[in-house]
Amino acid sequence: MTATLYSQTNGVATITLNQPDNRNALSGALVESLTAHLAQAIADSDVRVIVLTNAGRVFCAGADLRESNREARTANQSDGFAELLVQILDSPKPVVGRIAGHCSGGGVGLAAACDISVAVDTAKFGFTEARIGVAPAMISVVCLPKLSPTDARELFLRANRISATRAADVRLINYAVDTETLDTAIDEIVDDLRAGGPAALAACKELLSQVPQLDRSAAFKWTSELSTALFSGEEAASGMAAFLAKEPAPWAK
Repeated sequence: MTATLYSQTNGVATITLNQPDNRNALSGALVESLTAHLAQAIADSDVRVIVLTNAGRVFCAGADLRESNREARTANQSDGFAELLVQILDSPKPVVGRIAGHCSGGGVGLAAACDISVAVDTAKFGFTEARIGVAPAMISVVCLPKLSPTDARELFLRANRISATRAADVRLINYAVDTETLDTAIDEIVDDLRAGGPAALAACKELLSQVPQLDRSAAFKWTSELSTALFSGEEAASGMAAFLAKEPAPWAK
């Protein structure tokens, strides 16, 4: 069975975690396949939005504890998973999480790394690493910026499972919806994203990544240069002309 599935329709690439018998755990094969399919979507000029979802009742159960070589898993797969999270964060195209099942450990990290995540309200989330004698180390890089210190301390240290509704309340994900509403919610988000200019969306992601790391003076200097470049670009010219003509922008047709 292929570890992840890939499809592309109307500018939307959908990548499906496809090892439900293993609860879509982060095996070497799954991480490698997901990384390759993300690279494929990012490189495809026809793809505007990437949707990450799952087959089966579990979105991702975290580390694959059944991998035979523990030391190899610790060294090699940790590096691969870290690179995967960076790939999602640095993608110039929006990545939407369609979380149709439970998330534990690294699975929570995947959901949090997505630009916008929607989960079914029956899903459970958990930083359960402490229960097996480890810690949510790598995923803390993507999760801590979203959590308040109070919530992070409780969730990391108690290591219990919480509802998708609470995961949304503490801002790990954006929304928790019932199963019947999930696809409608995803479609609405994708439609909004497809209405944005590709270069503009890439710039938005760059802002979200870079500005928090800069001091105020450097931030204003860098964003001023970025704004000038965007306003003088072809995408802005065509977008503003379409707006004034009360027509859809070229990329939204």
